[in-house]
Amino acid sequence: MRAAVLTAFAVMIPAMISCKPATSTKVASETQSAQSTSIQIQLDVKQPEKSMGILSGGSDNLAFTVGYGKYGIACEDSAFSEGLTPVGTFRVNAILGVDRFDMDPALIKKSGKSKDYLKANLFSNMNSIDFKGDGEVGEYGDGYISLEPVSTTPQPFSFNDYAGTFRWYSFAIHGTNNDQRVGQKVTGGCLNVAQKDLETLMKTIKLGDEVTITANGPCQKS
Repeated sequence: MRAAVLTAFAVMIPAMISCKPATSTKVASETQSAQSTSIQIQLDVKQPEKSMGILSGGSDNLAFTVGYGKYGIACEDSAFSEGLTPVGTFRVNAILGVDRFDMDPALIKKSGKSKDYLKANLFSNMNSIDFKGDGEVGEYGDGYISLEPVSTTPQPFSFNDYAGTFRWYSFAIHGTNNDQRVGQKVTGGCLNVAQKDLETLMKTIKLGDEVTITANGPCQKS
């Protein structure tokens, strides 16, 4: 089943991963190290389980399944809204995890906290929140890759307190505490990925990397 999905995705987006032959091992290595990694994601509005992402440009190319917003797709240039996953072009502005902390210096300043405080506390704070009030935590899995739209549309993203817990609120690619949720329309608007795929993303993605999200069906303006 997964092989069939990957084949279909490759047909839809044939140029995502370049297969140009290298003139030498050294040149290929230097070219690859100079490249930025990027992610292209296509959401399937009729069959969410076929929603796929491609990580390319780094040392690890990866095809992976994603889950998305329970209310569907938001059009490009929309303000982020609960339950809707926006399409468009985004850049990574923070990478938060159990073993990694990278954040745009402008965001660190915006937080009003020191970098050391954020590194020690922010992700664990965020992952401790019981969003549904059912006693279940860890909804970001082991990592959270924050995405900033290239569009200048004002967004509600901010540092704030949720139920008394300091957090960074944004659109993101993140893990999950239940891999069965991946490939479904169940999230609050973010994209979720399985733990094994998140591990590769977390060690490969860098600040400023580009993420492009498209969908094969209608979107909602929010």
